[in-house]
Amino acid sequence: MRLESVSVRYHRRGPWVLRDATARVDPGEVAVVLGRNGAGKSTLLQVAAGVLRPTRGRVVDRPRQVGWVPERFPADQPFPVAYYLTAMARVAGLSAAEADRAVDEWTSRLGIAAFRGVRLPDLSKGTAQKVGLAQAMLRLPGLLVLDEPWEGLDAAARDLVPLVVDEVLAAGGRVLVSDHRNETVRLPGARHWTVADGTVTERAAEEPAELAVIEVAVPAARVAGTVARLRAAGHQVLRVRADGPVPDLGSTGDGGGGADDSGCPRQPAAGDAARADGLTGSADGASR
Repeated sequence: MRLESVSVRYHRRGPWVLRDATARVDPGEVAVVLGRNGAGKSTLLQVAAGVLRPTRGRVVDRPRQVGWVPERFPADQPFPVAYYLTAMARVAGLSAAEADRAVDEWTSRLGIAAFRGVRLPDLSKGTAQKVGLAQAMLRLPGLLVLDEPWEGLDAAARDLVPLVVDEVLAAGGRVLVSDHRNETVRLPGARHWTVADGTVTERAAEEPAELAVIEVAVPAARVAGTVARLRAAGHQVLRVRADGPVPDLGSTGDGGGGADDSGCPRQPAAGDAARADGLTGSADGASR
């Protein structure tokens, strides 16, 4: 799939958000879209997914089946989760039986089976994002476009995202993903599209760097903040081992104690001891 001289502006006399953007991603490849907030990453992804028509230029060889997950799932639709997903599966061309199987599979894999009867507006942001990811995967897409897919997800769902990407790539599909949390270190071998000043610079995939695994022991009260800072610095946390309960590390990036699916903050129990072990690092021993 190629973007050929794509330019976008939202108003006739408005500024150009993208100017003559040219990039490509081939079957079995993933491209990570990088850039500061407001640089035009989401605009680029919408054009690639076919959600937004470019003002100039074109997208060539876009796969027929596209899975699109926006940064914020539009959950203001008055449908229960299962009803919505089943309807989307039928729109994607699945039979009634296939739709039922796909909805069962993805609500189970994403841990939202208990919310099948809940209306979309009543979901937390994290659960709504899972519904968005589920609808994109009901029928295996030839192009999967993920705009900040890890945002708001719990740890288990975040770990599932690379597996979903691998499934699409293994079937010969393409994946585009943006991320400001440095979670894309989980996607080795990706191409990189950097958006800046309305232009897109592409560099080919790099061979994954050699990594080392180290162990770090921290007080339990500092586990969430330590893990958040490591992730923000681009390091991958493999697991956390504790002598007692440990705060959820799923969706926070601010060094806080995390939050459950309802948005209630979690706090570590007093006196807990935890080891953030299995933190990966570069071969020279820098902590990850």
